[in-house]
Amino acid sequence: MDADGTRGRLEEERVRLQDLRTSFEQEGLSEESEDESLGELSHMVQHQADVGTETFNRERDLSILERVEAELGEVEHALHRLDDGTYGTCEACGQRIDDDRLQALPAARFCLKDQAVAEREARAAGERS
Repeated sequence: MDADGTRGRLEEERVRLQDLRTSFEQEGLSEESEDESLGELSHMVQHQADVGTETFNRERDLSILERVEAELGEVEHALHRLDDGTYGTCEACGQRIDDDRLQALPAARFCLKDQAVAEREARAAGERS
């Protein structure tokens, strides 16, 4: 594993994600309530489908923004692990994460086995709620 190359890839990804977040913020998505975002349309007679479309688009954009924030957190965490020397080590079992996995997903926190366990647990928790 090339630490400098990995750092460069992670920093590029951080910039890309920060740019995405900034574009959402410039659109006022994170500051504007749903009523405010639909308010500009309120002076016209609105068909329910139009309001539904606007609501769907807003929820989609908020979901994308949430995912961007989560990915940005993962990239930041990976950069900290590079700094403290723990990058490439599975946070669950302490074993080395395969280089192919790190090449494909530089912010990986878990080996494949423990990633599968974490995903199963997340799905099970989601089904219970």
